[in-house]
Amino acid sequence: MRSGVIAQKLGMTRIFTDAGEHVPVTVLKVDQCQVVAHRTMDKNGYTALQVGVGKAKVKNVSKAERGRFAVAQVEPKRKLAEFRVSEDAVIPVGAEITADHFIAGQFVDVTGITTGKGFAGGMKRWNFGGLRATHGVSVSHRSIGSTGGRQDPGKTFKNKKMPGHLGVERVTTQNLRVVSTDVERGLILVEGAVPGVAGGWIFVRDAVKRKLPKEVPMPGSFRTGANDAAPAAPAAQEENA
Repeated sequence: MRSGVIAQKLGMTRIFTDAGEHVPVTVLKVDQCQVVAHRTMDKNGYTALQVGVGKAKVKNVSKAERGRFAVAQVEPKRKLAEFRVSEDAVIPVGAEITADHFIAGQFVDVTGITTGKGFAGGMKRWNFGGLRATHGVSVSHRSIGSTGGRQDPGKTFKNKKMPGHLGVERVTTQNLRVVSTDVERGLILVEGAVPGVAGGWIFVRDAVKRKLPKEVPMPGSFRTGANDAAPAAPAAQEENA
């Protein structure tokens, strides 16, 4: 079980296949998604990675949180989340997870906060049919009708579907296909719609109901400071020669 990433929803667009068919996709941006801390079986009772993304203002971060980021040698993050992982899929602290953590063709589960729509009636909120347009109904065409019995049970039960606040709920959409990724720009193109508004934070992880392809990188695709400096070593040796 691999770690997920925190991405930012940019919006929707479409791409065309070689056959000329258009595929609607949601564009997700992964920018400086770093591992902040580890959760171990010995200390916490489970294995997980704490991942952070976005740059937070120092004045908005508590002194205790600043100390935790300093230990990890990571800038204060705006958004944090934990992802359960297996013991063989632990990524080092400070490593930055890149967009090619997912590959084209695999399926992912995405989680986001739905768009807030304020107070909504029963027809919009619960897809009620409403009352008749004629035959004695006046003014109350979009009413939900009766909400409870008369003498029996003589009350309205809890959790009855009624008008109320709509949206701003945590929703997970499963089995969305990854169409393509762009490592340089940090983009993940996912087929279909993703819950949330443009600019909102989206949690992306491997689909739990689909088999993971063998081609995916294990424990994941990431880069560290050591990996960035590694390509410069051969050049230095040539200059010395």
